[in-house]
Amino acid sequence: MRRLRVLALCNETLVPPETMEGYSEKEIDEWKTEFDVISTLREMGHSVHVLGLSDDLTPIREAILKRDPHIAFNLLEEFHGVVTYDHAIVSYLELMRLPYTGCNPRGMLLSKDKALTKKILAFHRIPSPRFTVFPLGRKVVRPKRLQFPIFVKSVIDDASLAISQSSVVWDDRELAQRVAFVHEHTQADALAEEFIEGREFYVGVLGNERLQTLPIWELRFTKSDVPIIATRKVKWDRKYQQKLGVETGPAEGLSQEQQRRIARLCKKVYQALGMSGYARMDLRMRPDGRIYVLEANANPNLSYGEDFAESAHAAGITYEDLLSKILGLGLRYRAPWKL
Repeated sequence: MRRLRVLALCNETLVPPETMEGYSEKEIDEWKTEFDVISTLREMGHSVHVLGLSDDLTPIREAILKRDPHIAFNLLEEFHGVVTYDHAIVSYLELMRLPYTGCNPRGMLLSKDKALTKKILAFHRIPSPRFTVFPLGRKVVRPKRLQFPIFVKSVIDDASLAISQSSVVWDDRELAQRVAFVHEHTQADALAEEFIEGREFYVGVLGNERLQTLPIWELRFTKSDVPIIATRKVKWDRKYQQKLGVETGPAEGLSQEQQRRIARLCKKVYQALGMSGYARMDLRMRPDGRIYVLEANANPNLSYGEDFAESAHAAGITYEDLLSKILGLGLRYRAPWKL
């Protein structure tokens, strides 16, 4: 790939230092994705200007006019402290006619709203757990079709915010308590869905029109029999990970037909939500082999050594090649202004 002028967009609190030396693991975890992507792009010969953002669009416009970048590498997960505003930044990049990496605004908007995602999946007859939404401030009345156990989470928040082992409830009293907890801690509606007991899979997808799925990855607890749930502690607490023996790696024991079925399902979700660039699909498989789609995640974690990059590596795609593919997809995406 030719050398590019890249405008790297990230939260102003996550602008990485030049080196990891002198920082603790906890400090590094905060900005590791940004560090890995930016430092690798520079090592690949690209000219990278890092722009930290908070609540003002002016710096983006100024950087575009002054530096004339070929593309923006979008590492933002929120804007103005609101996670659902990230799609607005991509919309602004389209208004400025600047190519960008990752998902387009519509795909980001649809996939970020978990309830809307599930409605779209239902329309396309894509298997997903039964669900209902409990609006903020409303009384909790469970519909009869929704049977226990039930998993409760925020409709919009990601990174497993407000998710713990207590998110799985077994009666109406626990359901009301957990919904109240989600309302209080996220200030958002609560999504309650049938809890699918079984194996948890993650599948990376790359592409715009032509799609490529990465090897199926699985979350496992090797030292505990607690239900396999990707809680916030499971994702970010190293001591807790060691306690449960949290591991992720290639899913084993799946037949070729099961792998093909999962790959087709993930591509169908990607297309139904109008996604582009790259994404990660979260799925569950019951012991009887039935597959359910839990979520579609636009612009997942790109840290070196994490699930998405590791599954790409298992497919023969190095970290440098992965970033090159993502840049290429961003440059080739047919945004409305290009038409």
